[in-house]
Amino acid sequence: MGAGPVVATFYNFHPALVARALPAAWEIVTPAAAVAARLDAADAALVRGLGDTVHSAEVAEAAGLARRAAESAGAYAAGRPLFAAHADLPWPEAPHLVLWHAQTLLREFRGDAHVAALLLAGVSGPESVILHAASGTADATFLRTTRGYTRAQWAEGVAALQERGLLAGPELSDQGRELRAGPGGRHRPAGRAGVPGARGRGTARLAEPPGR
Repeated sequence: MGAGPVVATFYNFHPALVARALPAAWEIVTPAAAVAARLDAADAALVRGLGDTVHSAEVAEAAGLARRAAESAGAYAAGRPLFAAHADLPWPEAPHLVLWHAQTLLREFRGDAHVAALLLAGVSGPESVILHAASGTADATFLRTTRGYTRAQWAEGVAALQERGLLAGPELSDQGRELRAGPGGRHRPAGRAGVPGARGRGTARLAEPPGR
């Protein structure tokens, strides 16, 4: 796979940034090896972070509930390429990795919906990152540099959003806040913008704090 599909599906990274890595990366590592390394890294991080809790009944229960929600999302994979790609991967066996994989699926399920909502709203990839920074929930410099945009490109995007009335200076306008809170917006409660049918007792249980 070259840079094109990645730019399209991830949406907010500058094409030149992606092109510096792909397809050249596949001369260094195979896709299968990259996926395996990611799973190994997740395993090590979760074991280190959770300690003995990683083997607890609570983690096993959460893994089962999250997997059920993620698998139910498979019926709604149309138009969700990143979700569908992750759904094709085999499920891990260890409960903490099942939980990690399920959360990955649910994240991409929602992320693909965000892209659709942004397209519908006429918000470009770089503009979506600028709006995210303007909400105050992420650092603008971090987002700009990790997505590969120059200061000039960022300023151009800010000006375009100001012209549309979505920004008031460097901050979100009322119209911008309304856009982000609408269908697919990041501040919409997960229960409303999540997997159709994945509601009820299991979802509420999964959201409970540990120890309850």
